[in-house]
Amino acid sequence: LEGNAMKVTFNMLRANDLIWTFVVNNYLLGREPFPFDLLYWNSDSTNLPAAMHTYYLRHMYINNDLVKPGAISVCGVPVDISTIDTPAYFLSTREDHIAPWAATLAGATHLKGPITFTLAASGHIAGVVNPPASGKYCYWTAPEKNNDPDAWLKQAKEHAGSWWPHWQKWIEKQDDSQVPAVNPAAGPLKSLVPAPGTYVKKR
Repeated sequence: LEGNAMKVTFNMLRANDLIWTFVVNNYLLGREPFPFDLLYWNSDSTNLPAAMHTYYLRHMYINNDLVKPGAISVCGVPVDISTIDTPAYFLSTREDHIAPWAATLAGATHLKGPITFTLAASGHIAGVVNPPASGKYCYWTAPEKNNDPDAWLKQAKEHAGSWWPHWQKWIEKQDDSQVPAVNPAAGPLKSLVPAPGTYVKKR
């Protein structure tokens, strides 16, 4: 599957935002595209092997086999996510059109260990990347498990800003030990070009 075909497929899921706004504003009205750094991410597509892609769609989406104990095997080992007892932090975004948050909320209930489910505003790129310094968007948390999205959101508390500080507190509760940050520039390999790199600009 060519990467461009996948890109078009995802764009069609939100055609008003990802296709028609550009047709109207840029093509018909002749306006300059609004500078938006996250579009570099959208341009970074890749080709997918047909066997892998069809296997993934059939087992993860159509049959929903990941939540069925033993329905999927990896290297001959049956997968059963209900045996996972590691504390897990689930992050979803309210406007995600790829993984709707109501579905990921239900998915979180299949794990055995303690679950913290957090719902961020915006979509699966801007809502996830959203840094604390930006002061943008908000997120919701709820104290009780509930796989009913309406009931969960009704009891959830809204918090202003990025979800990252909430995750930071959560991860520190699991283990508050720290190590010195790695400085990539101090290594033996020198930087070729500034981020995000030249490859994201290839056409």
